[in-house]
Amino acid sequence: MKKYLLLPILTAFLITGCGKATETTPSQETAPLTTSATVQTSQTSPLAITQTTKATTTQTTIVTTETTPEPVEVTNPPAPIPETEPPTESQEITPEPVFPEDFPIENFSPDIGDNTITEAIPLDDTTPPILTNDGSNAQVQIGTAFNLDNLIGYADDLDPHPVLTYSGIVDTNVLGSYPITATLTDSSGNAFSWNMTINVVEQITSASDNASPEYFSDFVANHAGDNCRYGIDVSKWQGDIDFNAVRNAGCSFVLMRIGSGADSISKDQYYDNNIQNATTAGLDVGVYFYSTASTQEEARFQADWIASELNGRALQFPVVFDWESFNHFQNYGMSLKDLNNLYDAFADQLAQHGYASMLYSSKSKLETVWKTENRPIWLAHYVNNTNYGGNYSIWQQSNHGRIDGISEEVDFNILYTDRIYW
Repeated sequence: MKKYLLLPILTAFLITGCGKATETTPSQETAPLTTSATVQTSQTSPLAITQTTKATTTQTTIVTTETTPEPVEVTNPPAPIPETEPPTESQEITPEPVFPEDFPIENFSPDIGDNTITEAIPLDDTTPPILTNDGSNAQVQIGTAFNLDNLIGYADDLDPHPVLTYSGIVDTNVLGSYPITATLTDSSGNAFSWNMTINVVEQITSASDNASPEYFSDFVANHAGDNCRYGIDVSKWQGDIDFNAVRNAGCSFVLMRIGSGADSISKDQYYDNNIQNATTAGLDVGVYFYSTASTQEEARFQADWIASELNGRALQFPVVFDWESFNHFQNYGMSLKDLNNLYDAFADQLAQHGYASMLYSSKSKLETVWKTENRPIWLAHYVNNTNYGGNYSIWQQSNHGRIDGISEEVDFNILYTDRIYW
């Protein structure tokens, strides 16, 4: 969906979706720092350090001196004594969540990430943590603190708080590329290590998306099949839509965002017009909800809210659960088991209102994060031919679509009528 990251990335709280791929990819959805070590060094001779953070962050503080010591490899150096206050122990600060771009600040829930493990982690747990965001092209602006936790996302199957450590030199006072080795360790002792490069730059730059637009007629021709129907998904980002023109272009269904949020919900400002006008135009309709829930209670609340908004309206598709906040997943204080339980709670609550549910996600997250057995799947994978091996009913094939009746780019989807798993 158009993943419009979906995040007002609050600077104070640093995080396709059916929205703009990358609300993710797909389609397109920080934390205060915990200082575990402060290192005295000069501008020209940084110290190599090893630091630890728990789903919060780690910070290296650079203090310049008048002399230039030789480079030294230091592990867990003592913190310097402040000039005006006695030294205190490091404090663990709860990381702040990262919200989608269009998520209203008034909808912030201070309870986010307040999860606990209800079941003991098995003694035979042998699965290490994983990266949900590998920090490709990681950048830190010169003169600012280096905090690895802000640059990556990670999770464990059972432990909601895997420990992040790294070793290496990162001198944010000097432009350049700094290799480090990072490690994630869960409470069972399972570890995963990888190498990455931190780039200290003048200004942070974002990767550009230069994909060419795809026109609906070409999309249909390129993916013609006996058991295929072709449709779109929309949200407020597409603005006012002429659904009669959309239908005349060959579109047969539309999935639309109904709302987004956690325990406080923002209704999509175009939803009422979209559901009414698409239905009047004779298109089959479905709805999706962009969730930032971190508890089962929030997921059930969202399901109740959706059912109330639908008020018995018949849909031609299950209600879609769209959770995409993987850039800084650790900020939510969940394990992957907790995340999957969110979907189960959402689906169970909607079933009590008579509505079926569907899971939307990218290919990579369907393969590494989500359980897909016995769940209707809406796959997002922006390639000409997907190699996703699981079952799916809908494929979101493009997030750069162009169709009559919509002035903005829109997502294109294929429904496989011989794979209706709901």
